[in-house]
Amino acid sequence: MLESLHVKNLALIDETEIVFGKGLNILSGETGAGKSILLGALHLALGGRVAKEMLRDLSIQYNRARQAAITQEITEVIAGAKAQKRE
Repeated sequence: MLESLHVKNLALIDETEIVFGKGLNILSGETGAGKSILLGALHLALGGRVAKEMLRDLSIQYNRARQAAITQEITEVIAGAKAQKRE
């Protein structure tokens, strides 16, 4: 069961978190309030693709930097494991 959805730097949303309750949860609001953006965020969380114009530059830059950091960490872990294996 989905308990919450955290959205940051997506379309008009700076940052928000929705905590879902048990049972049926309904999103309602005026036109332009962001209901479809939240559904799009859920689609992304489930592995879907997003149109470039939906993402903000800051989010893209952060994700690229984070991906590079994770790649570096993984490389260091693999190198360390190989070094231990040789010993």
